Amino acid sequence: MNWQAVVEKTVTGLGYELVGCERSAGGLLRVFIDKPWAPGQDPTEPVNVDDCERVTRQLQYVLEVENCDYQRLEVSTPGLDRPLTKPVDYERFVGEQVEITLRQPFQGRKKYRGELAAGVADAQGEATPWRVIFNDGKEDQALDFALDEVRSAKLVPMVSFKRAPQGQPGGKGAKDTGKAAKASKTSKKKSNAKSRQAADEPAAAQDDKVDGGLEQ
Repeated sequence: MNWQAVVEKTVTGLGYELVGCERSAGGLLRVFIDKPWAPGQDPTEPVNVDDCERVTRQLQYVLEVENCDYQRLEVSTPGLDRPLTKPVDYERFVGEQVEITLRQPFQGRKKYRGELAAGVADAQGEATPWRVIFNDGKEDQALDFALDEVRSAKLVPMVSFKRAPQGQPGGKGAKDTGKAAKASKTSKKKSNAKSRQAADEPAAAQDDKVDGGLEQ
């Protein structure tokens, strides 16, 4: 079994969703996890540090048994800008702000940012599965798209900078915070767009991380 298969089997076996994994220079293995979702559940229920540490400990053991080469291991949430990679991700985050990048440009642009919504049937009863609703500076517009038209998609972090009322701890902040646990290895198409013009919103703040050092 290759290392990707080992990671996926371990993460899903513990009851989590594997959002992604990657290896980078210096032997760092990054694993991004989330809680599985089903219709009717809260789509933003966060993974916490205990979840990350649980997966980290199990991965340390399994990667050692399978003799997978790595130097450091980091398990974390996918962050506020969580990628949307599977059809269930789009269903899960309907109503959220997203940024999509098309495989092919339409009228000179590929990126669109706005509210994710389910597709709407036209007069002939046909519809693309999804749409993003955005404002072009004058009025709301809708871009309809199919998943095979999308190169990449992710959530847009929504952060409030409002101060909390006096006497209350903390203000309303981001919907989620990224949390991570680290470990060191001691041994080794055609588009049905109504419009394609929108101004980009300001870049959102990066997610925070909570790190915990774990040693075997």
